[in-house]
Amino acid sequence: MHSASADEVPISNLTDLFDDTHTVSEDPDIETVAGLLEDETARTILTQTSQEPMSARMLKQQCEASGPTIYRRLEQLRECDLVVERTEPDPEDGHHRKVYAPNLRRVTVALQDGDMTLSIDRREDMSDRFTRLIEGM
Repeated sequence: MHSASADEVPISNLTDLFDDTHTVSEDPDIETVAGLLEDETARTILTQTSQEPMSARMLKQQCEASGPTIYRRLEQLRECDLVVERTEPDPEDGHHRKVYAPNLRRVTVALQDGDMTLSIDRREDMSDRFTRLIEGM
């Protein structure tokens, strides 16, 4: 069972939403998230991995993008906590491989009383919830 949390980040005006600057921080700003969601490869990564976790090699085929582009987008999505990386057994060669899955359910931009906020509704697995519970004690 997954639980969700939301982070809100205000922005000063609508033109900031489309700024091409990608400064990644612990809590991503609206410009960074909007820039990622504007990118077709990043959107394809999110939609394809929402069906099942996928390796970078599988994503390269699905996204019709180069390997370096896939790895760059995965890193940007991970830095914003929009995807998670897991290690699982690789049935093809008997070793392990990294797979990626989305860590988000919904992104909402709200305009109210002269402020614009970004709300990211994230997924959280049981191990993350347990860790947060223990750390909070």
